[in-house]
Amino acid sequence: MIPGTVELLAFFALLLIAEVLGTVGGFGSSMLVMPLAGLFLPFEQALGLTAVFHVFSNAAKMFLFRQAASKRLLLWLGIPAVIGVLVGARLTFYLDQRVLALCLGIVLTTLALFLLAKRNWRLRATDRNAAVGGLLSGSIAGLAGTGGAIRGITLAAFDLEKLVFVSTSAWIDMGVDLSRSVVYAAQGYVTTDMVAYMPAMAVASLVGSWLGKRLLLRTPQERFRTIVLILVLVMGVLTTVQAFYGATH
Repeated sequence: MIPGTVELLAFFALLLIAEVLGTVGGFGSSMLVMPLAGLFLPFEQALGLTAVFHVFSNAAKMFLFRQAASKRLLLWLGIPAVIGVLVGARLTFYLDQRVLALCLGIVLTTLALFLLAKRNWRLRATDRNAAVGGLLSGSIAGLAGTGGAIRGITLAAFDLEKLVFVSTSAWIDMGVDLSRSVVYAAQGYVTTDMVAYMPAMAVASLVGSWLGKRLLLRTPQERFRTIVLILVLVMGVLTTVQAFYGATH
C-alpha cells in the first residue's frame, strides 16, 4: 500500500468527495469510504484505514461545528456506541473476511433502501431508543466499518438543529472511531504503510467538512441526503456482489 503520485491524488479525491457528501447527507463519510476502500484493500485493512480517517474527520467536524453538543445524547447514545464498537471490532478477528464484506454490502443496501422508502419515519425520542441505537450503530461500525446511518436515524428522533446534529454526531463518532482504531491496530489492521496516507486523510477531512458545512448552510439537506443514499445503495450492491462472487469462487 505504498502510494505513487497518481494513486495518492485519486485517493485524496475519493476521500474528499466522500467527506463532503457524508457531512451534508448527515450519515458521516464511512458509508462511502468503507466500501470504496474495500474495492482496493483487504477487508481488514479497509476497516483500519476507515477508522483512522474518521478520527481526522471527526476532529475536523468538532472544530468546524462548535455548537454545543447534546449532553443527553452523549451519555445515552455515545456510551453504548463505544461499548458496541469495542465488541464488534474484536469480533472481526474471528470472522471470515468475505463474510464481513457480505455483511457490509447487505447492511448498506438494506439501510439505503429503508431510508429512501421511509423518508418521514422517526424513532420515538426516548433514552431507551438512544441507548439501543447507540449499541447497534457501534456494533455495526466495529463489524462492518460503518454505523453512521443507524446513528443518524437515532439522532433524527430528537429533532436537533442541523449544526448541533452534526456536532453531537462528531463527538460520539470520535469516541467510536478512537476505540475501534485501538482494537484494529492491536489486531494488525492498521499498517505502517497507512502513515503515507495520513497527510491526505487530514487535509481531505478538513477541506471536505468545510465544504460540506458551506453546502449544508446554503442548500436543503434532503436533496443531498437522497443523492447520498442512492450512492450508498450502489456501493452496497457492488460490495454484496463482489463479496458473494468471491465467496463462490
